[in-house]
Amino acid sequence: MSNASTPLKDRLRTDLTAAIRGRDKVRSGTIRMVLSAISAAEVAGTEAVSLSEPQVLDVVIREAKKRREAEEAFLAAGRSELADKERAEAAVLADYLPQALSAAEVTAIVQAAIEQTGAAALGLKAMGTVMGVVTPQTKGKADGGSVAAEVRRQLAG
Repeated sequence: MSNASTPLKDRLRTDLTAAIRGRDKVRSGTIRMVLSAISAAEVAGTEAVSLSEPQVLDVVIREAKKRREAEEAFLAAGRSELADKERAEAAVLADYLPQALSAAEVTAIVQAAIEQTGAAALGLKAMGTVMGVVTPQTKGKADGGSVAAEVRRQLAG
């Protein structure tokens, strides 16, 4: 694995070369897919741009989420061999994502955001305000659905 301070896109390219040399089909295929998604995002607008580091991370997060959703869908359909493939790809992508937050850390971040915004008195009406503060802190580090559920739980309580 490359140094974490290296730009993510360069790290992906270096790791792709290593995976190809090591004949790691799952890793090389997954990294190729992510690099392809990054390239597609770079040329998606009216003119080609080079993605910033946070934008590249957003693409990796989006691809990891697709893998998780596909794995769940395949498991629900009884296609365990396809679910295993998606799980293996998600594991490769996990190497490029920030360290995940624990449930206790998410709870603490939500609590601090509620105190900071004074949303406790407003209840669930203030959910958007609290999510606006919490999302930048948890992006890529915690599932958005579970973060929203925690905000809902604390605002309702």
